Amino acid sequence: MVAIIIIVATCLVSIPAFSKKDFFYRFDFAPFAVQERKEYYRFLSHAFLHADWAHLFFNMFVLYTFGRATQNYFEIYLGSTGIFYFVLLYLGGIVFAVLPTYKKHKDNPNYHSIGASGAVSAVLFSYIIFSPSSELTLIIFPFFGLPSIVWGIAYLAYEQYQSKKNTSNINHDAHIAGAIFGIAFTLIAVPKSLSSFIDQIAYLLNF
Repeated sequence: MVAIIIIVATCLVSIPAFSKKDFFYRFDFAPFAVQERKEYYRFLSHAFLHADWAHLFFNMFVLYTFGRATQNYFEIYLGSTGIFYFVLLYLGGIVFAVLPTYKKHKDNPNYHSIGASGAVSAVLFSYIIFSPSSELTLIIFPFFGLPSIVWGIAYLAYEQYQSKKNTSNINHDAHIAGAIFGIAFTLIAVPKSLSSFIDQIAYLLNF
């Protein structure tokens, strides 16, 4: 599965980088470095770096949980080319998620961002478009299942609230942008997913 390959590659880069700060800062997302030194590779490389074990585990756990199912949906709708579209979803999510960050911080030499959260958000919300009615439980609420669309709306509301507060080092803007990309990409790449989404939402509302 593509998600497994991504997870392995991310771990192979992230874990050694925990203790190699020169490498870490050479490949993180630094909008000022992109702006001034044209280091465009940072738009992708930052997603393979994580701050610590917890950051890495959470992103890779979510990717593992939803990546396989999302890839399967692309293959169901698009056949063998579904794998290619899943790769585009992930890579596109990496880049698109940090575009707002780049615009906001391109003149700030002290800003740095890392992690695959934007791409993981893209995968998660692609899954929600494919299967909004599937019941999900969260680690923090293991006995409280709700349709994925409900969790998705709650997640976006939380991220928007935290983005406005701006009191942490977490790049909430990237999470929101990644989610938007995942939704838009899925609807464009698989137009039939829209009618399926509407049918599932209608079923939930009539249940």
